[in-house]
Amino acid sequence: MPTLKEFEEALKEYGLRSALDVLDTLRKRDKDKRAAAPARRVTGRKMTPDVARQILHLHETTGMTQQEIAFQLGVNQGRVNEVIKRGKWLTDNPDAPEAKDRDAALQRMKRPAARPPAPASVRAKRPAAKAPVRKPPASPQLSLGDF
Repeated sequence: MPTLKEFEEALKEYGLRSALDVLDTLRKRDKDKRAAAPARRVTGRKMTPDVARQILHLHETTGMTQQEIAFQLGVNQGRVNEVIKRGKWLTDNPDAPEAKDRDAALQRMKRPAARPPAPASVRAKRPAAKAPVRKPPASPQLSLGDF
């Protein structure tokens, strides 16, 4: 099957200028359609019982997919699935497993890093660690007399 470039060269070879004009018009149209699409979700929305109820309402009253619901409400599709299939996030109970996981993640984000990396000037002054010398595995040696 010929490529588009080969097709264009064949049109040039036969002098079919009108076909080349059509091809150029199609290329320009396709290039205009290839604009960068905006991000699907800039920031995630916090899961609350209200959002969970909206998810259930959309799921029951529309034919929307989980991905479409997630996009419309600004949440992750996995969260939509958890609400629909497992009934998560429907209560404001702080002892619910999903609430504990969320709070633990927030605490991890607030903790400072254990130790910042050393600046390059300090790293350059440190002596380089020597790699251990590896000995080849011991293998039996054959001699001509063994044959």
